[in-house]
Amino acid sequence: MPANILYWVLFFAIVVAMIVLDMVLMGHRKVTTRLALLWTGVCFAVAALFAVALYYHGHVMAADATRSNAQLSLEFVTAFVLEESLSLDNLFVFLLIFRFFKVPGEHQHRVLFWGILGAIVMRAVFVGAGIGLLTRFHWVIYIFGVFLLYVGIKLFFQKEERSPEKNWIARVAERHLRLTKDFGNGHFVVRREGRSYLTRLALVLIIIETTDVLFAVDSIPAVLSVTTQPYVAFTSNIFAVLGLRALYLAVSGLIVRFHLLHYGLSIILAFIGGKMLASHWLEVPTHWALLFVAVVLAGTMALSLVVKPKELIH
Repeated sequence: MPANILYWVLFFAIVVAMIVLDMVLMGHRKVTTRLALLWTGVCFAVAALFAVALYYHGHVMAADATRSNAQLSLEFVTAFVLEESLSLDNLFVFLLIFRFFKVPGEHQHRVLFWGILGAIVMRAVFVGAGIGLLTRFHWVIYIFGVFLLYVGIKLFFQKEERSPEKNWIARVAERHLRLTKDFGNGHFVVRREGRSYLTRLALVLIIIETTDVLFAVDSIPAVLSVTTQPYVAFTSNIFAVLGLRALYLAVSGLIVRFHLLHYGLSIILAFIGGKMLASHWLEVPTHWALLFVAVVLAGTMALSLVVKPKELIH
């Protein structure tokens, strides 16, 4: 078996092991903040160890001799941090969805678990398609750049909160599917009076999955602005998504406090869009892009704690 295929197999083995551990640790019990923080730390630690492995064995792992091991590792870290920072917006939307539908806390982890699995599949498709497009048609990078610049500017001036009731998928589902009014005791499908029904929990999962598609449309081009190396782009994205459920469970009570976060994310998206548009004339070193993302993200989160919002979600 070629070395690069062996490392693909190893990566997927790590992913499966983490999913199984996630199910064992948090699948059948009330998840405490302490446990969620512990598992979040484990997810970050595994990603960090993977970056270290790339630093020493990147050429073999990625089957790429055009970049140094240090460059491959740096691209992985930058793409991971970028994806994780953009995922913070996902967490806020998850919170809105759960609160809008009044999903009990004991059922939220189940929705998030299947939502994350769906996100992994979708990210794989999006990363593959994005790299394929950029490889065949380099000018697509300018389309990605314009799109990210537009999304960044739009997000900066966005005033009203995104409401789950405006999700057209939810409206179609409620109109055409047999749905219960309850959460079916944590099940997605129940059988009543000889007929199968989707529960309200299944509707929430559908909305979570569709919103993640929209987030992937933003985040995948951003990640591809950092690296188009398939192994690095894919692994960094999946590692970031893997820890998303635990991160939500750990900080769901705090996320609304970061009320200025969308400004930071808009600046990051606009920066990445501008970077892609200027790529023909100006090459921004990966370490500077990483520093910019980290400073903007940390700055807006810190400022959120200092500047009190006019109104918080209760």
